[in-house]
Parts: sequence; structure tokens; C-alpha cells
Amino acid sequence: MSFQVNGETTYKTKEACQLAGTNASTFFRWVREGKFADVEYRDRNGWRLFTISDINRLKANVERIHRVSSIG
Repeated sequence: MSFQVNGETTYKTKEACQLAGTNASTFFRWVREGKFADVEYRDRNGWRLFTISDINRLKANVERIHRVSSIG
């Protein structure tokens, strides 16, 4: 389910990770390890809200990891 924030469509973590081709635990690990900058928006309960830009950034990170893994 998407939400509108400041005129942008946003998605919760599970949906965003599915769209990017990864899972939430991998995303949280990357944030914790500093491999991925956290998202800007959160809802009133503190849940992350991903913009399309955030999802594209996450997808690029997933693809980069897959390329490195297939090489090495």
C-alpha cells in the first residue's frame, strides 16, 4: 500500500524491498553497517517510508552487490 507524502508516493519497507529485489533484514543490516543511507521520511509511528528515488537507490545497491558477488 502506498502513501502520499509531500506530493510523493511512498512505500513501507517490505514493499520497497520487494520492488528493489531484496528483503527487509538485508536492508536493515546495510543501514546498520553504513552501506546504505537511511530514508528521509517516516510515518507518525516511526515506520520508514520509501520514495521512488529511495527504491531506485536501493535497487542500484542490490544490483551492485550482485555484480560484485558474481565476479568474486
